[in-house]
Amino acid sequence: MDDDRPDVLLTGLLFYDLVLTGLGKPPAPGEEIWTTGMGCGPGGIANLAVAAARFGLRTSLATVFGDDFYGEYCRDVLCDQEGVDLSLSRTADDWPNPVTVSVAHGHDRALLTHGQEPPYSQDVLMGDPPEARTALVHLEAEPREWLAKAAANGTQIYADVGWDPTQEWSTALLEQLALCHAFLPNETEAMAYTRTDSAVAALGTLCELVPVAVVTRGGDGAVAVDQTTGEYAEVPALDVEVLDATGAGDVFGAAFVTASLGRWPLAERLRFAVLAAGLSVRHHGGALAAPGWYGVDRWWRSLTDPELKRAYGFLADRLPANPGPPVRYAPVTPPAPHTSVGPRASERRH
Repeated sequence: MDDDRPDVLLTGLLFYDLVLTGLGKPPAPGEEIWTTGMGCGPGGIANLAVAAARFGLRTSLATVFGDDFYGEYCRDVLCDQEGVDLSLSRTADDWPNPVTVSVAHGHDRALLTHGQEPPYSQDVLMGDPPEARTALVHLEAEPREWLAKAAANGTQIYADVGWDPTQEWSTALLEQLALCHAFLPNETEAMAYTRTDSAVAALGTLCELVPVAVVTRGGDGAVAVDQTTGEYAEVPALDVEVLDATGAGDVFGAAFVTASLGRWPLAERLRFAVLAAGLSVRHHGGALAAPGWYGVDRWWRSLTDPELKRAYGFLADRLPANPGPPVRYAPVTPPAPHTSVGPRASERRH
């Protein structure tokens, strides 16, 4: 019997991102610097939505769009171009869509954001959440009511967490892992919340709290434990030139969920997620840097390095026969209002 549930359920704040790259140096006060690269597109929770949809996952997003140009553009990209289900989302009257300017330099970036608290909370948007195979969530200090409802529905929760601006790193947040199937923090977050001094030590603590624990390590790759299968895996990162790292963690999470739904061995899940994240940083950040099956297929077919060929040999059996159309990366400027941004959702492969 076909399973018509969404593969991934998402909610969170959406931004319109303007990303500037190619700085020779960080700007100083009073100084004007001309950059060599720029891209724009949806950001925030859209990073996860597009990354998941480009791997062919049925993706349902509950978010709020502003009733301005930025909100309309982001809605068009997500719905018409990427095929994301927005039936749980709302457009808010007289509410400007949040806008972020990301200035990327080296392996990091600085962010400037204008926005207001959305008029609808995650719990209001979700209500009684629909049954879904998985949900990708961002844990916050205050637990969301919909999360417990989704877990009770049988939805497997894959969670990450962000930087704590208070730097208190309250261990109370980890109590929410009781609802989760997997937890995917980065190395800094994992060590801070577990009060440990290495990624492996943090992993040892986390795997006692959640069935699948993953710690991402940026340029050092990732480590993971799957208690349901008894597997441990550690994989290196790809050696790639970083244009913009915005959204790489979200691409990692979406790729890991994709491979997990396929019941791949842990080492393959981890390598696939590291690969997808590595491919994403070669393009202007935000949602539209996600490679999808198309990007992974092109990388695999062009690969000549024998060591990588062996390490990623599993892709020969995992890649779909039809990887879909070329993905659309972030444009320098958005099209004029009411201009089509891409093929209709019905024309895309899912």
